Amino acid sequence: MILQALYEYYERKAADPESYIAPEGWEWKEIFYVIVIDEKGRFVSIEDTREGEGRARRARKFLLPQSVKRTVGLKSNLLWDNIEYALGAKRTKKDKDAKTRKIEDIRKRHRLFRERITEIPEYNKIASLKTLLKFLDNDPIRQIESSGSKEIWKEMLEENPFVVFRIDGHRHSSICDDIKEAGQASRSAETTTGACLITGKAKAQIARLHPAIKGVRGANTQGAALVSFNLPAFNSYGKTQNYNAPISETAAFAYSTALNLLLGKDSQNKITIADATIVFWAEKKKAQGKSYDLESAFPWFLTDQRDDPDRNINVVKSLYEAAYTGRLTQSDERFYVLALAPNAARISVRFFRQGSVKDFGEHIKQHFDDLEIIRSPKDSEYLSLYRLLTATALNYDMANVPPNLVGAVVESILDGTPYPTTLLHQCMRRVRAEQNVTRARAAILKATINRFNRIHKPQEKEITMALDPSNTNPGYRLGRLFAVLEKIQEEAQPGINTTIRDRFYGAASTSPVAVFSQLLKLKNHHLAKLENPRRRVNLEKLIGEIMSGITEFPAHLTLNDQAYFSVGYYHQRQDFFTKKDNNESKQS
Repeated sequence: MILQALYEYYERKAADPESYIAPEGWEWKEIFYVIVIDEKGRFVSIEDTREGEGRARRARKFLLPQSVKRTVGLKSNLLWDNIEYALGAKRTKKDKDAKTRKIEDIRKRHRLFRERITEIPEYNKIASLKTLLKFLDNDPIRQIESSGSKEIWKEMLEENPFVVFRIDGHRHSSICDDIKEAGQASRSAETTTGACLITGKAKAQIARLHPAIKGVRGANTQGAALVSFNLPAFNSYGKTQNYNAPISETAAFAYSTALNLLLGKDSQNKITIADATIVFWAEKKKAQGKSYDLESAFPWFLTDQRDDPDRNINVVKSLYEAAYTGRLTQSDERFYVLALAPNAARISVRFFRQGSVKDFGEHIKQHFDDLEIIRSPKDSEYLSLYRLLTATALNYDMANVPPNLVGAVVESILDGTPYPTTLLHQCMRRVRAEQNVTRARAAILKATINRFNRIHKPQEKEITMALDPSNTNPGYRLGRLFAVLEKIQEEAQPGINTTIRDRFYGAASTSPVAVFSQLLKLKNHHLAKLENPRRRVNLEKLIGEIMSGITEFPAHLTLNDQAYFSVGYYHQRQDFFTKKDNNESKQS
């Protein structure tokens, strides 16, 4: 299902003349340096293709024969590679690999590079290849070192970068452009044929190894496998390696190229949250009309963009507008979301979802509806997934979020199903540890409870956005009562740094009977300090209204009731601030 969707994405991109996707057997790759030679095979210069400043410095992209998979043993790329392969140069940087590498190994690498060129059908009839071989046979390192390119060559010896070759005066950017018709030479020489699981073709050349996938956070920088059978224990019916999942060379190239395009550095279809790398794409039809463009908006729902914080809010607003105007219901294009994570030498699939833009849009809108809760005017209007997850982590650090939680939450958003219970547990753990119910945490607890009750307990009343005096849940009432008692203490002792929340919140939210009797006695002492008698009466009435729904203080509160306690506490606290603002506006 995943590979088929990626294959179809490649086919659509390949059919678009304006798309930036490589044909079969080729790939686009950034190359730092170009070795320029003349038509007689003599060295001319070294071109540095990088432009820009600092981290924004980027190299030019070249269309090159597809890279080989160098997991074990020595293999050379065709007409491009690092300088050890391409020129037989020994790097000067003394890293772990360079210390153990012998000069014989480097010579073997260079010999393999030259042999790959001679494997091209009728290579001796292609003038640029004959010129390149003449250069390689005439001590290329001596030619470079005796030229005026010593400084840049010194840097190259330390970096061991990839290089390509170009004939001076030719219109092509590299020799690779001269042999595009020989691109099939970079394909596997395997001759095993069979039925392809992706295309359905009965007789297709089956790929023994699939191209590497690059760009997944935490995975091997040289690329990792999405489909791999590298041990006998994984094999079946006497088949080895990827013959266990027969996919043709053409289909393997297509799906891997499509996925690498989505995972590229400049991709607008990729986001990373914790250790999960999420890619997404839409099946865009030619006549989209006024349908909703979820593909452009999707990353803004999940991440915080510090360079343009207003964009997050505007994108969510556009989703609501599309729902109200009917544009969302007109969006019948297919939409795909794939989450990947590193797993040793492979890539693991966290989840894969496909559906219509309309369904995904409605589920995302429901997600923001469920999270809606009273807030201060300074708070942002909508909460991104990043802010939600960091609110449940130590020091608000995404690195402390459980790895599987990200995927589980995104799945629940896309499917419109209850949030994982792990989210509630993580949130309550941070509330108890810090004794602080923030807007994001209250929103998580409200949304988690309401989603669960909506499906499993439909008769249960949902938690409202703001204070709900009619809510009789004991945890909710006790949370409100605790907020009132804290407010009384704050007004009785202006400027106090430590309130009852800092000392008693954990006990009050888990074992109310052990705490509230003492807090109610302490409340009388604090009320006596209030100078405004009308304020004392109002607070006493509020306590009486809350206590009217409490017959006795429970010995223990369940985790669910503890969540109600936190939401009730947050609602009551925000209600105090709202009433204060209203009173001030009336007086003015």
